[in-house]
Amino acid sequence: MCRQRGCDNEGFSDKNEEIHFFKQIKPNILGKLIYYNKVYRIETACPVDNGNMNQNYYALQLRELTQEYREHVCNSAFYRYHRSGRTDKDGEYFTLGNINYHDGLNSFVFEIDPKFSTYFDYKVAKIIANELIYNYLTSKLSPEQNPDVLLQHEETKDVFWTQSKNALIELIYALYACDAISHGKIGIRKISMVFQILFRVSLNDIHNSFHRMKTRAGSRTLFLDQLKYSLEEYMDREDDL
Repeated sequence: MCRQRGCDNEGFSDKNEEIHFFKQIKPNILGKLIYYNKVYRIETACPVDNGNMNQNYYALQLRELTQEYREHVCNSAFYRYHRSGRTDKDGEYFTLGNINYHDGLNSFVFEIDPKFSTYFDYKVAKIIANELIYNYLTSKLSPEQNPDVLLQHEETKDVFWTQSKNALIELIYALYACDAISHGKIGIRKISMVFQILFRVSLNDIHNSFHRMKTRAGSRTLFLDQLKYSLEEYMDREDDL
């Protein structure tokens, strides 16, 4: 059980642990729960198994999700804070006892347990869930663009990614950050799709994985550091031959 302020015998050992829990751990679990619940409700209400009615239904769900995103998420100050990877207001957003009920918050805030929510941990969970739902709906509308389908091609069965998924995400963001692909004119999602198809791996919530990398202890670019070391070592071996 999470403790209230001033309780010394249980709960978080310090403020940093509390922030990590409400910023990273809880939103990731809750976001997946929201996502799977939404998928269940989408699928149990789907009119037919295939055909135009099926496609129109998924298109409607995607439009509603996009509208909700535009109206309630992307223009908010907190969303910009979250996406930029800032940490200067983490103490305000991700510690208990700071909910401001006078700022016109969504009505559900009055139903949450203030001993187990900072309100903003739920907002992060919703962002994670919305991204997963978006990927799910787009794969339903264009199944040929679903990596799980495209990875089945026989001629590419011997080409696959053997490092961790986080390593591939790190590489994708590095290429995106330096405009190495298409002069930087295509986004992370499309670049990610290309790598998923090429290397036979599915990457679901790359944005959230990337934001977790930014809070790593020590080097935040573990795979890129390894690439540089391995390449230099290979160059040295080549010189010795």
